[in-house]
Amino acid sequence: MTDPKIIDIGTPPDPEEETKKSFSFRPLTSYGLPRWSVFALAAVGLLYILNPTFGLIEFIPDNLPIIGNLDEGVAFLLVMYGVIELMEGKKEIE
Repeated sequence: MTDPKIIDIGTPPDPEEETKKSFSFRPLTSYGLPRWSVFALAAVGLLYILNPTFGLIEFIPDNLPIIGNLDEGVAFLLVMYGVIELMEGKKEIE
């Protein structure tokens, strides 16, 4: 009979299984885009996010239902891919 005070948390993780997992977002340079263009798009996305609502540039007005925030979502994706390129891109090159 097992001790009820001991909690079974399962087996420890297999270190070889950890290497089998893949990153769901790949750097855009692995698709053939130049590295400088990924960083330029990330900078444009960051400027668009930091732009106040109805500021200098607003592609889709935010007061439209559902689709009003799609342009900000795309800008966040551009920034995210820029960060991924910064962190993962050098691993792909080497």
